[in-house]
Amino acid sequence: MPGASSQSLVSAGTIDCRVASSDEELEAHFELRRSVFVSEQALFAHDDRDERDDRESTLHALGLIDGEPCGAVRLYPLERSWRQWKGDRLAVLPELRTHHLGAELVRFAVATAGRLGGARMIAHVQLANVRFFEHLGWQVEGNPAPFHGVDHQLMSIRLMSRGA
Repeated sequence: MPGASSQSLVSAGTIDCRVASSDEELEAHFELRRSVFVSEQALFAHDDRDERDDRESTLHALGLIDGEPCGAVRLYPLERSWRQWKGDRLAVLPELRTHHLGAELVRFAVATAGRLGGARMIAHVQLANVRFFEHLGWQVEGNPAPFHGVDHQLMSIRLMSRGA
């Protein structure tokens, strides 16, 4: 994924976000997360997967540029009513972070949770990304606190749910 081919993706730049629908897409989602959270940021020793990834209600989204997986985000309901959601594990290849893929993945997660009946979504955001999320309409909640050993800010956004 990284390298010269990524540079050619940037010039063409057709962005598509969708929920992984095959084993190949799901593996691409996990590989992007490992690349960012294990290899680049060292937030996890070997893998960032957890029990949440195995739950049927968890959605694994991919951000593609010209059909190539370049970003990922995970989202899931926090309760049986599906009104409260959490987004996490937003991962975009470093060389593509200034090309709006992260914003499109966040918007996709918010819209998807809303379409599924969600009223509110939360996320623990690394401090360097708080302004980015504020720009996308998210609100700060409380004070920063350690999350996976790094200070994160709890943030939330109201969702436009179906029938609302």
